[in-house]
Amino acid sequence: MTDLAAFARDTGVAYFMISFTDIFGGQRAKLVPAAAIADMQEEGAGFAGFATWLDMTPAHPDMLAVPDPSSVIQLPWKPEVAWVAANPVMEGADVAQAPRNVLRRLIDSAAAKGMHVKTGIEAEYFLLTPQGNEISDPFDIAEKPCYDQQAIMRRYDVVREICDYMLELGWGPYQNDHEDANGQFEMNWEFDDTLRTADKHSFFKFMTKSVAEKHGFRATFMPKPIEGLTGNGCHAHISVWDAPGAAASTNIFATDRGEGQTGEVGLSGEGAHFLGGIMKHAAAMTAITNPTVNSYKRINAPRTTSGATWAPNTVTWSGNNRTHMVRVPGPGRFELRLADGAANPYLLQAVIIAAGLDGLGTSADPGKRHDIDMYAEGHKVRGAPKLPLNLLDALRAFDRDKALKSALGSEFSAAFLKLKHQEWQSYMAHFSEWERVNTLDI
Repeated sequence: MTDLAAFARDTGVAYFMISFTDIFGGQRAKLVPAAAIADMQEEGAGFAGFATWLDMTPAHPDMLAVPDPSSVIQLPWKPEVAWVAANPVMEGADVAQAPRNVLRRLIDSAAAKGMHVKTGIEAEYFLLTPQGNEISDPFDIAEKPCYDQQAIMRRYDVVREICDYMLELGWGPYQNDHEDANGQFEMNWEFDDTLRTADKHSFFKFMTKSVAEKHGFRATFMPKPIEGLTGNGCHAHISVWDAPGAAASTNIFATDRGEGQTGEVGLSGEGAHFLGGIMKHAAAMTAITNPTVNSYKRINAPRTTSGATWAPNTVTWSGNNRTHMVRVPGPGRFELRLADGAANPYLLQAVIIAAGLDGLGTSADPGKRHDIDMYAEGHKVRGAPKLPLNLLDALRAFDRDKALKSALGSEFSAAFLKLKHQEWQSYMAHFSEWERVNTLDI
């Protein structure tokens, strides 16, 4: 185990950001001088849980965020500071509703079955003006801006700085591009064990926002920040292996037997059942993968200026076809295209494992493979469930899914539903300009 005090001496780090992620995905931290880190590594940094988005009261005792030294990252843009993910503890026990603890518990459940889930995520973001109301590049106006060579070069300084840092950190970044919306970008790095992917995803958001601010811009992962444009997805590529880490291991999902509709696209029986769990729990998962009111402006969006939303609204799967909720781009893995940029990095991974393990445990059938263009011919698919139309529908679907709630933990599920229903009620109490325009003269 990394000794954080020794890490500080070896690297010149003067301060540690002991960070945890609350239920809403907010990253909370305390800045701890290196001289005090030895005690903090043992005991944790103290927080008032009620002051963050956790279901606590002011009367709760101190919540201690105990750093996980294996996650420590020296900030490439401010090397005197290091970020370290923490596991919230209260009175000697893990805080069950804390997202990183939820994920750790599910990782242990999978490992007990000899399964180690590995994922890669594609985190899309926009670069906006500092006020967040306009695209930062006034020349980025093409009708089909995806992969626009000139547009990405106009933001080269931002993209290169972030990519250089990922190279420095050893993440294995392998491509960067301008995405389908004006002002939108995506950067890809190598897949990893789910906890490491979640930590990297959290840090990537922090890093991207920090670098954007340094250059005078504002980075946002908001699902639908600009009306009429493609929203921010957060696609996850999923596989399961018989050993964790980079050690030689076997991909349990891979097959070359070509049996059945899943075998034909390179998924083993285990892979098919894991996918079956995703399909079975998709509506309930949406509360986690698409957790904001704004999320449903992306899922249920009308045609965008580029010609496609690239977001699913129906529970279907396919081979290498991007118009479905799940596609299988090659043997041994599949891509879940459901989540958006608001997804909590830890809960996204946790709900994937929870749904997949239930699929394995119940030998869930993923259903028929559809290879049609869902945007043009989706109306021909009979019987496929529709994804929720709004956050309230998603919360109700999650509340009905007893197996998924149990897998994620009853304390977490109750806290999540309570806080998210409060958010929905706050939204419903908001008086909008739309209401004024459409009902003033009735």
